[in-house]
Amino acid sequence: MTTETLDVTLSDRAAKRIARILSKEPSGTALRVSVSGGGCSGFQYGFDLDATRAEDDLVIEKNGATVLIDQISLPYMDGSEIDFVDDLIGQSFQIRNPHATASCGCGTSFAI
Repeated sequence: MTTETLDVTLSDRAAKRIARILSKEPSGTALRVSVSGGGCSGFQYGFDLDATRAEDDLVIEKNGATVLIDQISLPYMDGSEIDFVDDLIGQSFQIRNPHATASCGCGTSFAI
């Protein structure tokens, strides 16, 4: 990783939900959050369970939850907060990204 530190935070609600999901998975499994090209707005977030950690992954641990973010996705997420929302529309993880100039109603697509 470069000498510059990129920061992504995890809300208490997201940590609680991730810990609950991971409790049913094999030991060492984490939630991997990634950014790829595509989606309605140009980029999209991906959420996957992953037991493999790369040496340069950003690892966020909070209250029994572990999140991994690869070095390619990290610059797109710098300053973001990973949250979990449970409302009338449904339940979902949402990324509050200060660099996103537009987003889609699906909550997983954004533009920079």
